[in-house]
Amino acid sequence: MKIEAMISKEIRQQIIALIHQEVVPAIGCTEPMCVALCTAKATEQLRQAAGLPATAAPEKIEVLLSANILKNAMGVGIPGTGMIGLPIAIALGALIGKSEYQLEVLKDLTPEALEQGKQYINDDRIDIKLKQGACDKLYAEVTVYAADDRSETAVIAGSHTHFVTQTKASPSPSKGGDVKMCNSTDVLASSGNQTPPPLEGLGEAFVLPLSMRLIYDFATTAPLDEIRFIMEARELNMNAAREALKGNYGHNLGKTIDRPMSKGIFGNSIFCHIISRTASACDARMGGAMIPVMSNSGSGNQGICATNPVCVYAKENENTEEELIRALTLSHLTAIYIKQSLGKLSALCGCVVASIGSSCGITYLMGGDYDRICYAVKNMIANLTGMICDGAKPSCSLKITSGVSTALLSALLAIEGKCVTSEEGIVDNSVDRSIHNLTSIGADAMCATDDLVLRIMTGKK
Repeated sequence: MKIEAMISKEIRQQIIALIHQEVVPAIGCTEPMCVALCTAKATEQLRQAAGLPATAAPEKIEVLLSANILKNAMGVGIPGTGMIGLPIAIALGALIGKSEYQLEVLKDLTPEALEQGKQYINDDRIDIKLKQGACDKLYAEVTVYAADDRSETAVIAGSHTHFVTQTKASPSPSKGGDVKMCNSTDVLASSGNQTPPPLEGLGEAFVLPLSMRLIYDFATTAPLDEIRFIMEARELNMNAAREALKGNYGHNLGKTIDRPMSKGIFGNSIFCHIISRTASACDARMGGAMIPVMSNSGSGNQGICATNPVCVYAKENENTEEELIRALTLSHLTAIYIKQSLGKLSALCGCVVASIGSSCGITYLMGGDYDRICYAVKNMIANLTGMICDGAKPSCSLKITSGVSTALLSALLAIEGKCVTSEEGIVDNSVDRSIHNLTSIGADAMCATDDLVLRIMTGKK
């Protein structure tokens, strides 16, 4: 029986729907954009309920966030503002944000709106607090108030654009009340086991179970016209790398790797080009450039890391367009699969996940079969497990470079038939069990690490 016959059209459609759900454009770091989106939604609800003009701003805004949202939003640049952190994202979400734009919620930013946002912050109208008690690791609750104290609340939980339905009115968060929610896909618990929101049109309880075998078979046999859309990720994320070279963003890691002194160290090699193009896109995104990128599982950096290394390798290795499309599909789907059990946010750096995807894609472009791709996954898990996430920030480009470097090493070893064995560390004979060993550590065992990281970040003088 041919492999093609093993994957029904229905399953292919479900996988494609999953990719469309998890691989979406975003401007700026997705955590502050998530909070801005939540603010925009609450503001729109207030305007409608109170009969306010479309340009009316709330009198005050109260924001309750999970620890992981706070951690990832504290030190990152907000696109087009030259400013860092949540206050300006929240202010602009209320002033010019449109919820219909999703993670591009602030794309209508103008210089005038930016000045209004700065004044809104100076007027001390925004109150940001940690959400107390059990909640999803990805949780944003925004309550906006009109002049007459009328209020509206919006909540995002589980994924960066997943609004949760409010079922009953609650006291003001500043008075200790909690908003009560009801939705079958919400996981308002501290365990870190997060259920992805349902795929559109497939039923509220539907969650597509993936495996490396299914991912490989789909990526390598799906009709090309059904998956050609993944090239949109190449257009956005490689463009972000090009645009980054026109300015000075973050730590300029990508530009530094391109300079003559660096070429004297790394050479004018495929390796040098891969880490430069990947780091450049991250520099721009973390530095607040107004450049859209294609995200993966709610993270722009993960989208960049799953895309750019594969695209650069394919170009330099002279792979065909079909091979690139299939390699990108393999890379992005692998990252999605790992995030299903890890959760959208965790103590484990997202570059670990996305780099595993890119290592799979590069191994495929090198001529690797399913077994070699599994070798690459195991080699990655043996090396990068334990890299902490200490928030979204300009130095994320350093971690991405570490992840991509390891992706290339793992792919080279895999092509040579070399693989970390089940006698070594957390790697198992089964590639899927190896992945779940990784995600168990990131989602469960590292929770205390996550708490300590946040205490360190918020306790600095």
